[in-house]
Amino acid sequence: MLLTDGGEPLADAASAARWTVEQVLALAPDDASRKAGNKLGAAGSWSETGCEATGAVWGLCKGSGSKPYRTVVDTTGPAYKCSCPSRKFPCKHALGLLLLRAADEAAVPAGSPPDWAREWLTGRRARAEAKARPAGGDGTSGPADPEAARKRAEKRAERIGGGARELEQRLTDLLRGGLAAAEQAGYGLWEETAARMVDAQAPGLAGRVRELGAVPASGPGWPVRLLEECALLHLLDSAWLGRDRLPPALAATVRTRVGLPASPEGPPVRDRWLVLAQYDTPEGKIVTRRIWLYGEESGRTALLLSFGAAGRSPAQALPVGVTIDAGLTPHPGSGQLRAELGECFGVPEPAVAPPPGVTVTEAIAAYGRALGDDPWAESWPVVLRDVIPVPSPDGWQLVDAEGREALPVAPAALNRPSLWKLVAVSGGNPLTVFGECGHRGFDPLAAWTSGAAAGGAVVAGSAGRGASGASAGSVAAAPTAVDASLSRAGTGVSVPIPPGGIETVTLI
Repeated sequence: MLLTDGGEPLADAASAARWTVEQVLALAPDDASRKAGNKLGAAGSWSETGCEATGAVWGLCKGSGSKPYRTVVDTTGPAYKCSCPSRKFPCKHALGLLLLRAADEAAVPAGSPPDWAREWLTGRRARAEAKARPAGGDGTSGPADPEAARKRAEKRAERIGGGARELEQRLTDLLRGGLAAAEQAGYGLWEETAARMVDAQAPGLAGRVRELGAVPASGPGWPVRLLEECALLHLLDSAWLGRDRLPPALAATVRTRVGLPASPEGPPVRDRWLVLAQYDTPEGKIVTRRIWLYGEESGRTALLLSFGAAGRSPAQALPVGVTIDAGLTPHPGSGQLRAELGECFGVPEPAVAPPPGVTVTEAIAAYGRALGDDPWAESWPVVLRDVIPVPSPDGWQLVDAEGREALPVAPAALNRPSLWKLVAVSGGNPLTVFGECGHRGFDPLAAWTSGAAAGGAVVAGSAGRGASGASAGSVAAAPTAVDASLSRAGTGVSVPIPPGGIETVTLI
């Protein structure tokens, strides 16, 4: 971590990364916070503002009471502290402070933090350093009683095994009675089965069972989809019951898929990580946040997962389009995509270039290899190079610049306004696009222009999951022009290039 010397700001305090408006708004937990933060992004609401090269930003915000709210943000996390009673992270005051700095750098001058801000910053960084050190005094960490932990793990494995055998019997009964019986039985039967899996301490199996219950109501072709999902569930059951015979990496993947927690292991991978995308998905009573990163030196793609209770956004958030110098520790498993964010070095900086991309054929091959390691993978992260969004009879496709190959856009992405902004930024020109390539199609999450059209701008989008199958199909004719209503001015997409980086426009 960068620290000030003797309470004075570093000489290059003005060099702390200043996020764009779009990057700040992408951190908001909900639309209400975005609107409230926008209202507080004016200088009239603030006093005693300042920032320093360590990434700290602070200020006093005028509130309804006699005392202003004390707000401080550590952009290296990022992390937030405010004296307001809000339970949202970041609150509207933190958003307003960052929006003020994004719009007017002079309104938040370089300086030394006041005592109340310094106290929180020092404590936070001390806790981060302590967390990075091993828990045990002998340089190791682990459960207080390894033998008791082993016995608990064995008992849970027995319960999961019993649940898996019961689920196998349910699937056998379904197939013997015919798939039509699933439509007649309704959702109640599946919910009862899912509850039994929860009792067996297998939340992963319970989640997949609940998904089965929704398939009969998913529209035409549901028997085929139901049979596919039943086959995958049977494969997972069989893999759990025979996990002792599996390779270690695949066995770790199976444990994760049935719902057993896994801790990161191995040495951290330090790199300059580009934040590619961030999005939230509701999953029952929790909200799951996914953050995709790309290592500039290692060439690895990593996934950060964090969770929040219903109605509250997860605490971890990173602005899309910045680069962080940090160490990531991977989780065990075949793909090893998931990782834990460790120590960060310095402050986030604007990205200077998009990640290297692959062709459509290479993207499909990458997903195929991922399925070989993890048969239950819904998709795989890939970066497509030189593709153009074009309409097709069934929706939209991403077609390569030569017009030879194409990937269909996933059905869930067709309903998002970010698709139209993607078309507008392309303007019929090739793009570099990051997204998730799966059996339902390609879900675009971020895109960069190839050069002169927008000077290397990046467009980021939120993700979603489709409901029907899709595969690479015939290439539709690429448009020669984009309708004026889809122009950059029409969508409100601005693509200026900040000094030392490329502009990020979030579409969430």
